Amino acid sequence: MRGTVGTVERMERTEADTAPQAERVPVPGAAAPGQAGGFVLGVADEERRRAVRRMKTLATGLLLAVAVVYALAKWAESAGAGGWTGFVAAAAEAGMVGALADWFAVTALFKRPMGLPIPHTAIIPTKKDQLGQSLGDFVGENFLSAEVVRRRLRSVGIGRRLGGWLAEPRNADRVTEELSTALRGALTVLRDSDVQAVVGEAITRRAHAQEIAPGVGTLLDKVVAEGGHRRVVDLVVARAHDWLVLHADSVMTAVSGGAPGWTPRFVDRKVGDRVYKELLRFVTEMRDMPEHPARGAIDRFLRDFADDLKSDPQTRAKVERLKSEVLGRGEVQDLIASAWGSVRAMIVAAAEDERSELRLRVRAALLSLGRRLADEERLQQKVDGWLEGAAVYVVTTYQSEITSLITDTVAGWDAEHTSRKIEAHIGRDLQFIRINGTVVGALAGLCIYAVSHAFGG
Repeated sequence: MRGTVGTVERMERTEADTAPQAERVPVPGAAAPGQAGGFVLGVADEERRRAVRRMKTLATGLLLAVAVVYALAKWAESAGAGGWTGFVAAAAEAGMVGALADWFAVTALFKRPMGLPIPHTAIIPTKKDQLGQSLGDFVGENFLSAEVVRRRLRSVGIGRRLGGWLAEPRNADRVTEELSTALRGALTVLRDSDVQAVVGEAITRRAHAQEIAPGVGTLLDKVVAEGGHRRVVDLVVARAHDWLVLHADSVMTAVSGGAPGWTPRFVDRKVGDRVYKELLRFVTEMRDMPEHPARGAIDRFLRDFADDLKSDPQTRAKVERLKSEVLGRGEVQDLIASAWGSVRAMIVAAAEDERSELRLRVRAALLSLGRRLADEERLQQKVDGWLEGAAVYVVTTYQSEITSLITDTVAGWDAEHTSRKIEAHIGRDLQFIRINGTVVGALAGLCIYAVSHAFGG
């Protein structure tokens, strides 16, 4: 028994003396100094390891103390000291057995006791990958299942909490500021040439894909029915009247210039003057008479044209050809592309200005949404449903990728350093198991000896 105790003591001293040195020895495939198998061994780890070594010394010291008590009790029994020595020897003997058994169990977690190839020892180094796989499966089954995610999110009540949070003006201001910053950042990152090309291509493709004649015809028909075109006609005839008044000589010269060469000049002037007066009278009457026959003719023409745009194949085909010709012009493409620059500048300016209409509207919308979320149960349920659905989709679709993060990480750890890291965190409590085993074993041995002594006479 004394030889076994001495062996345990020597092994404990060897582990305590070599642990810091082993930690400094480079491990093939391990990380840089101070970092092992994905672990960073810092000051806190060193302190934990020192605490483990202190507890090992205490547990081993208690084993030695029990062994000394056992030896003294047996010596006293052989010297005829009395019946009490048997009780003490039994308690001490059982305490040593309990201490050794628990030492073996604790040591077997991290290494092979006394270096012997005993089955089911050095569990953590040899079963590290299996433990990682089991941990990943456990997390996947118990934390990343659809039902668990739904139940957890439903108990949190995100919609109601989010509504109460957004309903606070300072929080709405904060979200508005963050959105503005994100928007400015996104617009800064985007290259104008790329966006312009995309916008131009999208507008052109959409315009080519959709026939515009029927829509234009419907709009024109509605405008004529509501009399919206009459203001345009009023403007045109008024400007035409004013132009005729100011350019009478030009009109008469144009008429005279178109006359045959054999006609006398006074006749040409007479004809030009007559044409000018009739044209001026016609425009003046059209301007001053809302029910002028020419206005009615314009109405009929526009209505007929609207019908042709909607139903006449030839008219619609002509409009489509005209549309393609207009869109194909470089000036139009440049105009479409340059529109992005104006829109971008306008958005950036609005995002930077705290009092801009854009930011004020966003803030008001956030406050309104917050109040509705806080008060309307139906909206809360809708938001919660959206969030639950999104979360369930993520965990069910990417469950294997999430759990593989655990298994792959554990698989990449160095077995030796993994054992040391785990032992540094839980080794102190495990040494208490050894102490408890010594105490409980001693008490159990004492009780067993007492019962046996009582019934054995």
